[in-house]
Amino acid sequence: MSVYADIVLNHRMGGDEPENIFVQQVEENNRIKTIEQPFEAAAMTKFTFSARNGMYSDFNWDHRYFSGIDCIKRNGEEVLGIFKIINEYGTEWNPSVSHQLGNYDYLMGADVEYRNPDVVQEMKNWIKWYLESTKVDGVRLDALKHISSEFLKEWITYIKTEINSDYYILGEFWKEEAGKINYFSDEMSNLISCFDVPLHYNFFKASEEGDQYDLRQILDNSFLQQMPVFTVSFVENHDTQKLQALESTVKEWFKPIAYSIILLSEKAYPCVFYPDLFGAKYSDMKDGQEIHVEIRKVETLPKLMEARQQFGYGSQVNFFDDPNCIAFMRMGDKKNKGCLVIISNNGKACKEIMWGEEYSNAVFYDFLQQRQEEIVVDNNGKGIFKVNARSVSVWVKK
Repeated sequence: MSVYADIVLNHRMGGDEPENIFVQQVEENNRIKTIEQPFEAAAMTKFTFSARNGMYSDFNWDHRYFSGIDCIKRNGEEVLGIFKIINEYGTEWNPSVSHQLGNYDYLMGADVEYRNPDVVQEMKNWIKWYLESTKVDGVRLDALKHISSEFLKEWITYIKTEINSDYYILGEFWKEEAGKINYFSDEMSNLISCFDVPLHYNFFKASEEGDQYDLRQILDNSFLQQMPVFTVSFVENHDTQKLQALESTVKEWFKPIAYSIILLSEKAYPCVFYPDLFGAKYSDMKDGQEIHVEIRKVETLPKLMEARQQFGYGSQVNFFDDPNCIAFMRMGDKKNKGCLVIISNNGKACKEIMWGEEYSNAVFYDFLQQRQEEIVVDNNGKGIFKVNARSVSVWVKK
């Protein structure tokens, strides 16, 4: 088992001491449009970590190392908003970030100023210490569209060339268009993998539209389709669940289908959402009301994960020939069996599948136990494989 650490590079929260600094407020929905001229205010931009007494680093963070803040005190009164910190780089945000909302450098807290070479060096020192101390096998980087791509490329290159070229690096670059993720990956010289956000939205749309969704298009415009070697596929995450920032919750009936695709496709590197495996309950506020949410575990998910371990081998053959019923076959290899995944988003369905003469008169059963019968293929290895309505079956040789 490999262990990946989840790292937030974009911002710091909970400063130790205030500083008097110059800031300029910008509009929330257009960060390049200012509201008024720069003014002096107090902000919690000093991070001294006094309790550590310099044990790990003698670097003390102050306003020179941040580009923005969301809470200040002006004339003794607290003011909330988005404030550009006036530093040696002027009044502009870092340009090498997402252009969403004009410029998406700022996300929350004290936004780190990656144009400052002292910051870049400190982050190199920190990651070297962190990786050597924890012995993790890789990292997941949060909120990359808010961080300087120039810094990221330099920093990731440093990890790969100066620390360990085998470290796995995965980034959350939240874009719905695979082309933009592809462009970002190219900017990083393909040193980083990215979450397949477009595929998640395909799953979300398919779950919403039901039998009106054309399953033949389920992989269209996904990062898995365009750059499979650099993609991580997922169904749901902490941001897409109900009441969260990027709410786009895949409906329960479709989750087994979605997981069968990412767990059993040849080129997918899947990420399973903890609440989908174990369930979860939580509360949050919406329109002034407290809402209680339950995420029920996907009952077939453990079996699908087991199916990946036992049968997710060999080349893949797709049967994407019907808008409401698709299938794909994993051919297996010399040591491991393959499987046939058949999916319906409408009523009960079936497909005639040719396994080949080496499977002559073989008996197949549904590993997920959605279908109880066994299927015997003919002398040529051909048989008719079935799936229940709005369901998935994984047929394997007995």
